[in-house]
Amino acid sequence: MKAPEEIFSVRDKAVIITGGAGMLGREYAAFLLAAGARVALFDIVQDPKLPEGTFARYMKVDITDRDAVFAAVADVAKEYGRVDVLINNAAMNPVPGSPESKDQFSPYEDYPKELWEKELSAGLSGALFCTQAVIPAMKRQGSGSIINISSTYGNVGPDNRIYGSGKYKSIGYAATKGAVLNFTRAWASYLRGTGIRVNTLTPGGVFAGQSTEFVKAYEEKTILGRMADKTDYNGAILFLASDASRYMTGANLVVDGGWTAW
Repeated sequence: MKAPEEIFSVRDKAVIITGGAGMLGREYAAFLLAAGARVALFDIVQDPKLPEGTFARYMKVDITDRDAVFAAVADVAKEYGRVDVLINNAAMNPVPGSPESKDQFSPYEDYPKELWEKELSAGLSGALFCTQAVIPAMKRQGSGSIINISSTYGNVGPDNRIYGSGKYKSIGYAATKGAVLNFTRAWASYLRGTGIRVNTLTPGGVFAGQSTEFVKAYEEKTILGRMADKTDYNGAILFLASDASRYMTGANLVVDGGWTAW
């Protein structure tokens, strides 16, 4: 029988995280680095503040560009010698009330076509291209873990009451995160017999300086009575990235403070 620390070990595993410059992407990277993993972060922004770690690498990659994704993954595989974990974390999800959220909180009848296409491209096409790109390396190894990040709004419809009058959670975001669930199941089924596992992590909302009114409304929706801290998903990420979840594929791990339990 393996020791608990061995079962949950990610030491020397090569991990790719998309949306790596975002709040949760950086948090996942810092945590996995502390656990001994080698991490490559993909994002479209230039020169983000990277978590400290000997094996952290940032790569400016537009994940909606299939050729760019394949080139970047090949580079990671060459440098690290393998690809063990892919975390499809990238999404367009601005903080409610921020300038970036203005268009994304539009009434659905008026939702901008360009924004809809951009959201689906980042959240679904990007996940498809990254998954396609890591499969050859994982097949050669006979192992791998792909973690697709969904959302509470992938499981249930948005409760627009918490956003205030005239504001509506992005239809593009909800559609994308709902699609992620069956994207996971389809890939898990397709990869049967390869040793590659594909699962979804469904997190709830993270406190990031939202208004007092929003936070209060959100907290009343959860059984635990609070929003998540950005560190609350690290345990789930470690579980899915490690051999602790070796008998799990095609599944959805929900960590939402109990929002969807009642």
